[in-house]
Amino acid sequence: MEALLAAGLPAQICAVISNDPAAKGLDTAAGHGVATAVVNHRDYAQRADFDAALAKAIDAQNPDLVVLAGFMRVLTEGFVRRYRGRMINIHPSLLPSFPGLHTHRQALAAGVRVHGCTVHFVTPQLDHGPIIIQAAVPVLPDDDETTLARRVLAEEHRIYPQALRWLCEDRVTLTADGRANISGAHPATNSLLSPALDA
Repeated sequence: MEALLAAGLPAQICAVISNDPAAKGLDTAAGHGVATAVVNHRDYAQRADFDAALAKAIDAQNPDLVVLAGFMRVLTEGFVRRYRGRMINIHPSLLPSFPGLHTHRQALAAGVRVHGCTVHFVTPQLDHGPIIIQAAVPVLPDDDETTLARRVLAEEHRIYPQALRWLCEDRVTLTADGRANISGAHPATNSLLSPALDA
């Protein structure tokens, strides 16, 4: 979230809403002059009641986009459908590989040579929405969860603002077959090999 606030996006960030009153991001947002609100999930016995209160707080801001950043609650299908095509998230893996939690641990356990992150539209199926942009990093022989997460996070801070710029410029459309299409974007032509081929 802090990276998005600092990115100079061509958009007004109307509010930062958290489910945790102690979230550091609330102070960060306030320091940037952004309105904040808290909808504490602990105040609601039912997930649907929390989602209804969260939706009310969001709708009070009348946003064009709902951008999840470090929001670790699973949202109900009704909530997700309410913001269909307007809610995006970033996930620390190359989806559809390693959805859910502990993605870096999963990647290391699987022995993959390449890992990364994905910006995608949120759909009722967890971590499976249409992909807007991805970034890949090599998995190094001496990596642990901390070092791999640090390298992936640097890419998250690079691609999330880019995805938001495309959305603000109306360059992202959802196709009939459920893919995200970015007009004017150039496909990457280079490749990442890990480990690299012998010279």
